Amino acid sequence: MNIFEEKKIKVEDAILALDLDGTLTNSKKQVTENTKAAIDRFIDAGGTVVLASGRPTFGVMPVAKILELDKKGGYILSYNGGCFLDCKNNEQLFMKELTHEYLPILEKQANEFGINLMTYNGDKAYALDIDEQYYMLEITINHFIRVKANPLTPQITFPIIKCLMTADGDYLAKVEKEMKKLWEGKLNIVRSEPYFLEVTEVGIDKANTLLNMTKKIGKDTKNLVCCGDGFNDISMIQAASIGVAMANAQEKVRQAADYITKSNDEDGVVDVIDNLFCWDR
Repeated sequence: MNIFEEKKIKVEDAILALDLDGTLTNSKKQVTENTKAAIDRFIDAGGTVVLASGRPTFGVMPVAKILELDKKGGYILSYNGGCFLDCKNNEQLFMKELTHEYLPILEKQANEFGINLMTYNGDKAYALDIDEQYYMLEITINHFIRVKANPLTPQITFPIIKCLMTADGDYLAKVEKEMKKLWEGKLNIVRSEPYFLEVTEVGIDKANTLLNMTKKIGKDTKNLVCCGDGFNDISMIQAASIGVAMANAQEKVRQAADYITKSNDEDGVVDVIDNLFCWDR
């Protein structure tokens, strides 16, 4: 017997947290018709969906619209846990700002490491270098307006929730180790992709926000299923009742998971919905 036969969660009680890039969306950044149909079936049966992404809220909204979470109900966890939004009511249930005084230090460190630094405000992405390839990837994914800000700090007069450092993955792995030492106890430093280094306030990650908000919306954390592929998904995969890694996930993510589903190009989320929940037939 599959070990999940006994561990399966009733669909009407379930909370399904889905990372976006590399998990819910395929390599073309699309939600396939099969995946959307499975999520529709899951929601219609009483399940709760949380889109749990490192993306800013603005970048998650189009996917939430495709899934009609504004009509059917559901939630957005954005900024790697910095925000939590009720889609149906468009109500922000949680937000944790990044301490503004840290920004000039982060900018100085980015310059010393020779890497790019960006942050966000609505539909705009402010960066030291707006021609850098990984910044261009970020704005393409999220459809941001490019804003050059070099120096960055003087132009950031608005509240910020997350900063993003970008560089080649091998080099950024070394930067990550150094940054974690420098900011221990003050900031949460984690890579979402090899070339994206997420910077949020200490204690802010997908797991902590999911667990706290699951209770706040009246659900039981024992019914939480989390799916992801990136390093920043490890915390929620480990915290879930059933932690799921995509077949295309980073090796460390697969090692942290209870279950390996199909890849994001093979509708892995459909496999999760079909096989990890109890359905009344």
